[in-house]
Amino acid sequence: MTIYISEEERICNIQRTFNQQFPHLKLEFYTQPHAHGGSYFGACCLPPDTPIEDIRLMHTFGWIDIGSLRTAAEVEHDFNRLLGLSIQIYQSKDGDWIETTVEDDCTLAQLNAECLDAARKAYRH
Repeated sequence: MTIYISEEERICNIQRTFNQQFPHLKLEFYTQPHAHGGSYFGACCLPPDTPIEDIRLMHTFGWIDIGSLRTAAEVEHDFNRLLGLSIQIYQSKDGDWIETTVEDDCTLAQLNAECLDAARKAYRH
């Protein structure tokens, strides 16, 4: 699956599209990028109603591949390299949203399935 991102788009629309594909994952947007495996711990994420044109470092538009076989690191890298957008992927664990810093090399499908399995196990207990 791909997401088309134009300058007129708002963060919330991109987040919604991503979350429809991966219900146990979410995207947060920041003003600065982080290194591979790095964290945004303590940084403030941008409000969902923020227009892309207000935050991107490159004034371009395009498609981002968020296919299930892409890793979190690849998707984060593409947002930054192709569109100048700084994002972090989070996964739902035990009712909290956790950055995928340690799992950056896992695919989106693996990350989503891991959260689903954990939720099923918690439900059974």
